[in-house]
Amino acid sequence: MDSQLVEARALEAEITALRRACVEPPAPGEDTSRVRKSFRETYQADSEGWELSKDLRSHLGHLESEIQFLSTLTGISIRHYSKKTEDLTSTEMTEKSIKKVLQRHRLSGNCHMITFQLEFQLLEIQNEESLSSVITDLSIIMEPTEYSELSEFVSRAEERRDLFMFFRSLHFFVEWCEYRKRTFKRFKEKYPEAVHLSEGASSSCMGIRNPSRPGFELVIVWRIQIDEEGKVLPKLDLLTKVPLQALELDKNGVIETAPLSFRTLLGVLGIEATLESLIKSLHTERVMVFRQSRPARTGNRRLPSPPP
Repeated sequence: MDSQLVEARALEAEITALRRACVEPPAPGEDTSRVRKSFRETYQADSEGWELSKDLRSHLGHLESEIQFLSTLTGISIRHYSKKTEDLTSTEMTEKSIKKVLQRHRLSGNCHMITFQLEFQLLEIQNEESLSSVITDLSIIMEPTEYSELSEFVSRAEERRDLFMFFRSLHFFVEWCEYRKRTFKRFKEKYPEAVHLSEGASSSCMGIRNPSRPGFELVIVWRIQIDEEGKVLPKLDLLTKVPLQALELDKNGVIETAPLSFRTLLGVLGIEATLESLIKSLHTERVMVFRQSRPARTGNRRLPSPPP
């Protein structure tokens, strides 16, 4: 700001001098070349300034387009950012051509529906041969969210001071949440009588019922887990709610082994095809797995595949 103020004052003084030269005619015999030279220098400086301004605007536009591309690609948008720098170089380090700088970064943003705030310190040590950087402190603040899985993950990222793992895992976690939401919503719209979402499309559980078979329900529990290394994985489980009479008729333990059959089916068909198979098997009388009127047909069969 000081340098800009000095430059502005110098320009004001020069403008004043040029105006005076234009208003007051030169004295007889006075050389007018000085005035012409001043005009030329001013025009040249302005032209260079305009070119520099164009370059800056072009560069700024390029950076903005890159940021927009990254936001679209990752779903992560940075709203606010600030940086403070502290020079920690001692006299002894200076004599050895070593520079030590501590940077304090602060930013806030969001990844789709999840908002966050970050504060971290970056220590840079530079000598004549190399430059090294290390994050010495990391603090992450997440806005209140229904995703309980994120709490443990954030603590682990802070402990490891792993900024890259935080952004990478957050991106894939949100992608899986959006996929689960779309999948549940699609099945609810396609089978409104059979599919029940207790917490709407954002629910982590989906109930499957048959109106003609009250008391019988299959519940899909779809969790999204983040392991120790930050890898995001979906975990789906099947829970059964059946009347006591159905349990008594199930001599072959089909209901008991249903969760295991469900995991097997997931590995063969994938998530969406497996869920649709369960919905159809419970919603369509002719392919029901646990029909009370004909229990002998259940045997040790796996959950049925979708009809062709």
